Amino acid sequence: MSNGQKLEQYTLLHPQEVLIVTIEVDQIQEQIVIYKGFSSSLTSQTAFDPDIPVIPVDARIINIDRLEAPYQPDTPRYLQRGLTWEQMQELL
Repeated sequence: MSNGQKLEQYTLLHPQEVLIVTIEVDQIQEQIVIYKGFSSSLTSQTAFDPDIPVIPVDARIINIDRLEAPYQPDTPRYLQRGLTWEQMQELL
């Protein structure tokens, strides 16, 4: 199971949370929102094909923010900010 799939699975088990994941792919940073098992890019186009992972296998996870659902960009309610992948794995 890829890291992206692990995070999607986490949000299925915790539907009251939204994850904002900052990744780096080919020296380009992107932000991904994950909610109820679905991932979508906030900074680039998301593929229509659900079999194409939004978080590529070779992506480096820079940090993860945990927020209360539903996600409201104007007034986000953070539970934790700036988690490393190692810190997040403890919650998985």
